[in-house]
Amino acid sequence: MAKNLLIVESPAKAKTINKYLGKDFTVLASYGHVRDLVPKEGAVDPERDFAMRYELIEKNEKHVEAIARAAQSADAIFLATDPDREGEAISWHIAEILKERRLLQGKPLNRVVFTEITPRAIQEAVAHPRKIAGDLVDAQQARRALDYLVGFNLSPVLWRKVQRGLSAGRVQSPALRMIVEREEEIEAFVAREYWSVEAELSHPQQPFTARLVKLDGQKFEQFTLTDGKSAEAARQRLVAAAGNALHVTDVSSKERKRRPAPPFITSTLQQEAARKLGFSTSRTMRVAQKLYEGAALGEEGTVGLISYMRTDSVHLSQEAVAEMRDVIARDYGTQAVPDKPNVYKSKSKNAQEAHEAIRPTSALRTPAQVARFLTDDERRLYELIWKRAVASQMLPATLNTVSVELAAGSEHAFRASGTTIVDPGFLAVYEEGKDAKTAEDDDEGRKLPPMKLGQNVPLASIHTDQHFTEPPPRYSEASLVKALEEYGIGRPSTYASIIQVLLGREYVLLDNRRFRPTDVGRAVAKFLTGRFARYVDYDFTAKLEDELDAVSRGEEEWVPLLQKFWKPFKQQVDAEGEQPRGEETGRLLGPDPETGKPVTARIGRYGPMVQIGTAEDEEKPRFASLRPGQSIYTLTLEEALKLFGLPRKLGLDEGREVSVGVGRFGPFAKRGDTYASLPKEEDPYTIGFERALQLVREKEQAIANRLIKSFPGTDIQIVNGRFGPYITDGEKNGKIPKDREPASLTQAECEALLAAGKPVRKGFGRKAVGKKATKKAVVKKPASVDATDAKPAKKAVKKATKKTAKKATKKAAKKTAKATKKAAPKKAA
Repeated sequence: MAKNLLIVESPAKAKTINKYLGKDFTVLASYGHVRDLVPKEGAVDPERDFAMRYELIEKNEKHVEAIARAAQSADAIFLATDPDREGEAISWHIAEILKERRLLQGKPLNRVVFTEITPRAIQEAVAHPRKIAGDLVDAQQARRALDYLVGFNLSPVLWRKVQRGLSAGRVQSPALRMIVEREEEIEAFVAREYWSVEAELSHPQQPFTARLVKLDGQKFEQFTLTDGKSAEAARQRLVAAAGNALHVTDVSSKERKRRPAPPFITSTLQQEAARKLGFSTSRTMRVAQKLYEGAALGEEGTVGLISYMRTDSVHLSQEAVAEMRDVIARDYGTQAVPDKPNVYKSKSKNAQEAHEAIRPTSALRTPAQVARFLTDDERRLYELIWKRAVASQMLPATLNTVSVELAAGSEHAFRASGTTIVDPGFLAVYEEGKDAKTAEDDDEGRKLPPMKLGQNVPLASIHTDQHFTEPPPRYSEASLVKALEEYGIGRPSTYASIIQVLLGREYVLLDNRRFRPTDVGRAVAKFLTGRFARYVDYDFTAKLEDELDAVSRGEEEWVPLLQKFWKPFKQQVDAEGEQPRGEETGRLLGPDPETGKPVTARIGRYGPMVQIGTAEDEEKPRFASLRPGQSIYTLTLEEALKLFGLPRKLGLDEGREVSVGVGRFGPFAKRGDTYASLPKEEDPYTIGFERALQLVREKEQAIANRLIKSFPGTDIQIVNGRFGPYITDGEKNGKIPKDREPASLTQAECEALLAAGKPVRKGFGRKAVGKKATKKAVVKKPASVDATDAKPAKKAVKKATKKTAKKATKKAAKKTAKATKKAAPKKAA
């Protein structure tokens, strides 16, 4: 039996580390967090110094039990969770659980920290353990308490004032505000016309282009020419003044150095992976986690390829720098190695939380050497990290920029610039990506022909080009992460989760890899900005983050920090509960020409909608859903009135009316009691009678073909689903063995297969064929899914293996003789 128990977070990490430590250690994984706040009111009690009530996370209970059993027989326990605030909190929670179970008595409890998974780093960490850092734990608990207090108190206000099911968050809400404000900037933007002027020159050695910089003795600026007529008049003056050539009046040459970017921290890795690889923040972190935890490299075995990927530090260890310098000298020559190592300073005060920048654990493992052992995503991200780290220790690039002034008469002048690389330095390995190109970027790589002062350069033509100013672009993942970092909102380790929450809640959508807020997201942002401005204020959020960082450094106490936040926040929440619903969720578009009643666009129970009339009118208001791509914030009165053209009556078929309309789950065609969802390419405003009837008949045929077999007196049915036949009773789904014909199964066999099956996932609108649907409304369902389109839950499909199904069938066969007419209980064991 191993004497020592070492606990890490992930099983992949446990497997790798187990090989390094030998038989004296048992290495187990906690599988992430082991405890969390109870998911109900009172989990954080402000009246008792913000005392917190925790419970085991259900999915990790078995892993906690395994840790507890191993701890019982271990002589010493080592907590080796991640080297950041989250990891420290997990170690603390594990220690608390073991303490409550009296499994730590007389046993040393050690906290070990490492930032790379290599034999040397692991053995070094185990040899130099420390105690759990209480300040880091306090900071994490304070964050969790704040997030809970904001979510549990602010979200119900949104339910009452905007729409049910919404949520607000301490960090997600300012991030949402940022995206919404950018969208409002774009909508308010008014394009301005301007014209540029360029000269095409026919130098004997090489033609080139020069741009106008002086017109009529004045500096030529962006809005000097704002219409085609004045642009053409200017062009004619320039042609007349120039004649057949431009005169060289100045030639300047300037050499400059461009320094390499520092090695990656979490935020810069996320930004660069988005720019260069097209990765989302969550994909970047997922792939980086795999590289950190280790890859099997043939004879070398499993080894971590990069250092810890959640870090604010740009520091590199002396050993890592020395190895990188050796690799640079070997692969790029000694002339590429600076006399002294390049040293970078971290901007973050909390950079000591994770000790190093993101780097390869060994620069000697080049991307080419490890490529065959990695997936494509892992290979590409490793190459990015390796190149950035190695380039950070190389010489600056030397660039030479030549600028030439060319006169057209005495009143006008053009300028041409070209930049060439004298010494590539670090550019031989890596160049940092950019979100937008500049004029300097256009000049780079362009070489001008040699010219002398006083020389006349033949002029081929002068042309003008029309342009319009463009609105600021929507945020991409890279630019949003950069903005969050600049404002101090959230921390690098939380950016991926912030983005996932906004996407998951459908507050924003990704449109051409740019964030576009939905109407619901805009309504939430407008409500919070109007009623809780302080708590979505960028400076307030950043200051709170700084104070939490101060707690982690031991400079501030966490309970007074929470008290300072809680009292005014709670007062505002209580006051808002007494206020009527505001106008943040809608717009008055104007009067209805027919009735004179107000037409409004707003967020309704099921999403964006338009309404004619009010609840106070004698007649009920009329409602209509928006079309795809429409927004209540940009909709016009004319566009809104057209939406009331639904439902459309298309005609009669066998005495039954065929119509189209839009419901909760999208556009549909209807005949009698049969509804058929319209495909995305079909428009309910233009679809014809024949096509609508075809869709309804196809739906009726699908319903008729769905039922394979039923058993009178029970809810059990054998039906066709999207992934093939299966058994259901409305509560559970059972998989049919591959070697059985579905229609040949008996009731007893179906009961046994259901017992081995999985519960039906709620919220997908399933109902038994031929049965009445329950009255309870489904909260949300895609238009393409309806109540008759049942499918087995994914987990049931995966886990109900052939072996399990055969066993269940045999068991059922034995019971057949004893089977009674009574239906099997719905909650079968």
